Amino acid sequence: MEVSYWIFVFSILFLFLAPGSSSIDNFHQPFPIVEPDPGHTKLRLTREGLEAISRITTPISAVAVIGPYRSGKSFLLNQLLSLSCDEGFGVGHMRDTKTKGIWVWGTPLEMDIGGVRTSVFFLDTEGFESVGKSNVYDDRIFALATVMSSVLIYNLPETIREADISRLSFAVELAEEFYGRVKGQDIAFEPAKLLWLIQRDFLQGKSVKEMVDEALRHVPNTGGDKNIDQVNQIRDSLAVMGDNSTAFSLPQPHLMRTKLCELKDGDLDPMYVKKRDQLKELVASIISPKVVQGKHLNGKEFVAFLEQILDALNKGEIPSTGSLVEVFNKGILERCLKLYNGRMSKLGLPMPEQSLQDAHERSREEAMNAFDEQHFGRQHAKKSAEQLDEEMKEAYKNILMANEYQSTRLCEELYTRCEDTMDQLQVLRLPSMAKFNAGFQKCNESFDQECVGPSKVNYEQRMMKMMGKGRSLFIKEYNQRLFNWLVAFSLVMVVVGRFIIKFILVEMAAWVLFIFLETYTRMFWSAESLYYNSVWHVIVATWETIVYSPILDLDRWAIPIACMIALGILYCRCYLGRRKHGSSWLLPLYNNHPKNGSNRARSD
Repeated sequence: MEVSYWIFVFSILFLFLAPGSSSIDNFHQPFPIVEPDPGHTKLRLTREGLEAISRITTPISAVAVIGPYRSGKSFLLNQLLSLSCDEGFGVGHMRDTKTKGIWVWGTPLEMDIGGVRTSVFFLDTEGFESVGKSNVYDDRIFALATVMSSVLIYNLPETIREADISRLSFAVELAEEFYGRVKGQDIAFEPAKLLWLIQRDFLQGKSVKEMVDEALRHVPNTGGDKNIDQVNQIRDSLAVMGDNSTAFSLPQPHLMRTKLCELKDGDLDPMYVKKRDQLKELVASIISPKVVQGKHLNGKEFVAFLEQILDALNKGEIPSTGSLVEVFNKGILERCLKLYNGRMSKLGLPMPEQSLQDAHERSREEAMNAFDEQHFGRQHAKKSAEQLDEEMKEAYKNILMANEYQSTRLCEELYTRCEDTMDQLQVLRLPSMAKFNAGFQKCNESFDQECVGPSKVNYEQRMMKMMGKGRSLFIKEYNQRLFNWLVAFSLVMVVVGRFIIKFILVEMAAWVLFIFLETYTRMFWSAESLYYNSVWHVIVATWETIVYSPILDLDRWAIPIACMIALGILYCRCYLGRRKHGSSWLLPLYNNHPKNGSNRARSD
């Protein structure tokens, strides 16, 4: 029984928590989408409101009402939706605010906007300046409503105060960053159209437009008050945004404001009803689908956009447009960094430092130009540009390290190859200064051409030391080895001249060379003194001419050539000598026949 009970419990939990399951049966009611955290300073999303929005598959638009608490925002939204207080948003009459965070009406109005079927949501926001909240919290509510909505209704009772203008600083800053910032297919989001809605008991005197214009007029600041300067800057920016804002006045619906929810349209002030209907038409005429980066958002995309914006606004102590700019520029920054890395990855490392620097500058300029063409924001985009520049510098540092590693690897390989070549030249079978110099020059030229990059300077110094040391060692041993070779060569030629080719001039020349080499060193006590003799220089020049030339390298071909000469001599001695002396061989052969050639039989 106990097992069956737990199975039943888990089954129920699974049904409630299964993905895609909806726990909301009736969407014809308001839902919270954003609520305050326990500290009432930051915001967090709620499941009910997100579920109401995410189910929409058509493009979405939003109308948000903001303003001081107890200013009739919830009642106004019910009037725009043609709902009673019992059906629509909750309306309170107490000193504390009724609405907490941001609420959405679960059933959107379906409208045709510019040929696009659009679902229009209406948002109710928590009022400003209520008890027990920080200014930072109000700023976050205002900022989020500004970003989410397509139409922002600024609901103000009676008149426009300095504090009401100061509160628009975020909207102004947002508009300065994004308003009209269109780059190809990418549009971050156009700020909401600002609708000044002034609710007052009397309509005589100044029009609402004149009231707004007067409120946005410069205030003299003879005392240099910083706060007045700041508000004046906001006024200037709002004046520039004139084409993105409008003004509308709405009289009070009834003198008995605490009984409004009990009254029907016939009980309300006729002028109010008329102006309310005009307000509905005005909102419908200025509303537009929410577009983010060139695309209309459906429900799920709008929720993802909302999560992204809320994370940005909750960063730091106060919300800032800079954090929003970073959110929208993040993807562009990544694409530009990818462009830079792609250009740099095509370089063949290693390469000279100046060439790499030039390639870095070209790739960096291309990436920065691409960022300038695509980025969002005007003033705060500078931070994103600086971040892109820093990341490119970090990437360039890694490329420099890779270039240095590849340069070291290549130059070390060339250095080792030259070192092996120098070792081979030291042990030539036939010592040749010409061949050593040719190998020395070839090795030096190949190193100079192929070794590139930052390690070249260090390896050039090592090469100079190594090759200088090898050259000195070769020269030191060269004369002694050549002297020994010539002594051995003279003795060999004596034997060849006398016993093989039997040519007296060759034998005599060999004896002269042998006697000169042996007697000179005996007469002058050292072989080193021989190396400064002009005769020795002639012998060396003759030796170098015979041993090595661009056509023939005797050090490589000495053994094959010696074998060929030996075979030639043997051929001349044997075959040609036989033809000259008949069938007889140069060497005596054994003969079985008697000298007189008789064939007598042997007697007993």
